[in-house]
Amino acid sequence: MRLEFTKMHGLGNDFVVVNAITQNVMLRPEQIRRLADRHTGVGFDQLLIVEPPTRPDVEFSYRIFNADGNEVEHCGNGARCFALFVTEQKLTRSNPISVSTCNGVLSLNIDDNRLVTVDMGAPKTAPADIPFAPHGDGQHNGLYRLDIGDQAVELSVVNVGNPHAVVRVDNCDQAPVATLGPQIQQSGAFAEGVNVGFLEILSPTEAKLRVFERGVGETQACGTGACAAMVAAVSHGWLEPTATLRLLGGALQLSYQAGEPILMTGPGEFIFDGTARL
Repeated sequence: MRLEFTKMHGLGNDFVVVNAITQNVMLRPEQIRRLADRHTGVGFDQLLIVEPPTRPDVEFSYRIFNADGNEVEHCGNGARCFALFVTEQKLTRSNPISVSTCNGVLSLNIDDNRLVTVDMGAPKTAPADIPFAPHGDGQHNGLYRLDIGDQAVELSVVNVGNPHAVVRVDNCDQAPVATLGPQIQQSGAFAEGVNVGFLEILSPTEAKLRVFERGVGETQACGTGACAAMVAAVSHGWLEPTATLRLLGGALQLSYQAGEPILMTGPGEFIFDGTARL
């Protein structure tokens, strides 16, 4: 099988984008894992597939697979690359562009500087919507407790199309991302797994964030993770409704007010086109 693809990235969060409108794409999980391998394949954090619409109010269907071969609900950085890809490929002349995911509809708008704003929809924070089973007696100062060994970790939980836990830290650079991230994921409290963000507040309008993603590990940037961190920070009064979140790969602009959709703005970049044999 020959598969034509485009390699892209959003702030270092890298993707293989596949046009399933002009070619037949039926990939098994083991084929996705092989393609994702950075030594023997192309290498990526997520595979993004552009498909024909499955509902009348959108132009495309947007499917996302992690490097482990599992399909996931959402990818914010991928959504920006998706918008630039379908525009570059002349698959649409619309702006904004409406696309459906397995979790709802996104609106993608490209500005004159080729920055893409994604309307991520309104977040959910109830434990049942994550889903999340907290330890202890529920919330304390708006935070949930999770027992990790002999350590009690306080965190916020947010669903922005996929599940996130947000832990506030004093120093993002020194946060135990590689150890505490998987421990939270494997705690048994998140029935569908979870992405774990480590958030440092720099000022009322600026923060740093690192994210340990479900099925991937730590990435250079995570758009949905930035949105979840923004929701948690605004809800607790740590950040103002418009702020900059700085990730390892670069900065995203976020806007959020309680009860409203989250708006995320950032870049997407083309790297190369290729053909893979699977």
